[in-house]
Amino acid sequence: TKLFEQCLFTFLKGLFTFEVDEFLKKGRKEYQLTMAPRYELAVGLKKGYRTTKIRWANHLAQKTSKVVKMRPSRLKGLQTKNNKFTRDLVREVCGHAPYEKRAMELLKVSKDKRALKFLKRRLGTHIRAKRKREELSNILTQMRKAAAHK
Repeated sequence: TKLFEQCLFTFLKGLFTFEVDEFLKKGRKEYQLTMAPRYELAVGLKKGYRTTKIRWANHLAQKTSKVVKMRPSRLKGLQTKNNKFTRDLVREVCGHAPYEKRAMELLKVSKDKRALKFLKRRLGTHIRAKRKREELSNILTQMRKAAAHK
């Protein structure tokens, strides 16, 4: 049993933050076990460097945690209030571009992957294609809701 307890304590020492000698002196019932904070460590049992959680932000936020600004490439084409108003106005006057109409037809018949491939070919990057596909699918759902209300 003594050997078993020693093995158990060495195992527990890896999981919990406490001194084994103090644990033996005070006894099991009197000692309060405290778990080590998991989020401060990279991977495994107490492994790696202490890390802080990284939050992505468009603009600088609170100074309490580490904040990293988004890459400019991710910000390109992002909708702002003015930008959205202008695009909606243009969309109302001009309608959709031919490639958007074709992508919407593909989305109507549940060919999402094909629509993504098509949009990627037309727009150039995977991220822009995904954003456009999401935008067009939202337009389709709005059209369906409008048709249901009539």
